[in-house]
Amino acid sequence: MAEQTDALSAEDSAARAFQALLGLARQCRKSARGLPAQVDIKPHWSGIGFELLGRRFVAPMGEVTEMLEVPPYTRLPGVQPWVKGVSNVRGRLLPVCDLAAFFGERLTTGRKLQRILILENDELYTGLMVDRVFGMQHFPVDTYSDQVSSEHPASAFSRGCYRQDDVEWIVFSPALLSQDGQFLNAASA
Repeated sequence: MAEQTDALSAEDSAARAFQALLGLARQCRKSARGLPAQVDIKPHWSGIGFELLGRRFVAPMGEVTEMLEVPPYTRLPGVQPWVKGVSNVRGRLLPVCDLAAFFGERLTTGRKLQRILILENDELYTGLMVDRVFGMQHFPVDTYSDQVSSEHPASAFSRGCYRQDDVEWIVFSPALLSQDGQFLNAASA
């Protein structure tokens, strides 16, 4: 009989423990926060943002290999006026080109803000001097437009734009520039 009483007591204890766990689970569900709202992730396009002649541009990530402060450079005789010279960047001679001067204009910022975007592919290693660089920019792909709101000297090397916070970022293609005959012929006439 004592064994039966012990068995009933053990069953009663187990039932009370189970009921306590159920109560604890109910309390947890009542006080638990809900799952975060499901957010649709939009695909983005990324590029290097920069300013030239008062307009914002973005170059595709794969077309710019590096950004630098304007390094000291040595002027070269017999070249176009937009070719500023050559600079020694980590043991390599980097031609430095003023992109605004290439378009017949002048950079609009002071030297401290100006930067160099380095282009490097099989045929070309050069630096483009721009007014300033904003670093990596990300745009939802649905903000892309084929139409740029106004003409700009760099339009021939542009592929549409992205609009973000009422700012138009023109997609500038250094790859198109590197194929341009006028740009490739830096020797003065």
